[in-house]
Amino acid sequence: MAHPKSRISKQRKRKRRTHKKLTAPQIAICQTTGEPHLYHRAYEVDGDLYYRGKILIKEAEDED
Repeated sequence: MAHPKSRISKQRKRKRRTHKKLTAPQIAICQTTGEPHLYHRAYEVDGDLYYRGKILIKEAEDED
């Protein structure tokens, strides 16, 4: 098996990893419903599924 020629110091390793961090997700506000949601994701409001301000799936109402 291959082995590294020399051990990488902790300082060099940490310098390389400084850019690996999470970013906060961007939140959009729907102009139709006023609900906050993630970009490019469908979201649910009162049982209806919305995407880009339009209803994708309407909640089925039970008939008794």
